[in-house]
Amino acid sequence: MPPVEPSADPSSAFGFLLAEVSRRYVRRFEQRAREVQLTLPTCRVLAYLERHPGLSQARLAEFTALEPMAVVRVLDRLQADGLVERRPDPNDRRVHSVHLSAAAAPVLAEVKRLAALTRAEIFAGIDPARRDTFLAVLEQLRDNLAAGDPAEAVLPRPTRSPSR
Repeated sequence: MPPVEPSADPSSAFGFLLAEVSRRYVRRFEQRAREVQLTLPTCRVLAYLERHPGLSQARLAEFTALEPMAVVRVLDRLQADGLVERRPDPNDRRVHSVHLSAAAAPVLAEVKRLAALTRAEIFAGIDPARRDTFLAVLEQLRDNLAAGDPAEAVLPRPTRSPSR
């Protein structure tokens, strides 16, 4: 079998490059989070609850791409620390909605600070206009892949602010 020639199409490495950038970005954020005794799952849960208060544990697991039992463990710790509250769902006695407590504000501020540091590092040397175009293209790619997928249609989409 003859050797496979690399494609002349520069986009052929897209998936590998996207995965590599994502892996490095997450690793850098995790390093910073560990320095202040936070974990990535904890940060994800807190950030998602800030954007979408009142989610059930099951929906939170779905939206954060964490296993349901991992979400339960994270929420148990956050509740023990007084950072979240589980409230009975008025429509379903078996379900609890999850809400941030006022005590979560300083932790969320720290998560945002770490995210801002990591974003500043990844976008260092990139013109803000190019960054904004890049983010808009990523949003379009996400939307292209979500189109026609009923499971994706129910996921809330975070909106990008111009200062990102």
